[in-house]
Amino acid sequence: MTDTNPADPATQAEFRKLMSLFATGVCVISFDNRGGAGEPGISGMTVNSLVSVSLDPMLVCWSLQNSASQYADYSQAEEFAISILADEQQALARRYAARGDAALIPEDFTRTARGLPVIAGALATIECRRWAVYPAGDHTMILGEVMAMEVHAQEEHPRALGFFNGHFRSIGL
Repeated sequence: MTDTNPADPATQAEFRKLMSLFATGVCVISFDNRGGAGEPGISGMTVNSLVSVSLDPMLVCWSLQNSASQYADYSQAEEFAISILADEQQALARRYAARGDAALIPEDFTRTARGLPVIAGALATIECRRWAVYPAGDHTMILGEVMAMEVHAQEEHPRALGFFNGHFRSIGL
């Protein structure tokens, strides 16, 4: 019988470093948010946790940090949009990665046919209705049912904005 030692438990820092070696796409989650006076407003947040979950029904999932400054707004949004960013939209990704909406610029957004705010010039957009919300450690998983989608990329070989090893990268041929 071979005596094997269990692996040392991983630390959070080691796990974060390992996961940085998994390349991801970058997108902005946005929705209409009513201001304090009931005025319409836009909320936008950069995420790199978007995954496709199901084809029937069409579902996507993204993760929201429980300590996010707008956690309650995002976790309770009935509808939201996802803008898949192009490689030249790194400045937008950085802007909406900041906490809160202090740096939100309305001109960064356009409206879909259904009226949801999306990033102008994004490669593609997905409009979702909240399907389910699940606790997941220090994050919350938000599943959205795809209600509409559109590819905006005009090039035959578009270049997406990616994130790898702690840095933004261009993804494409």
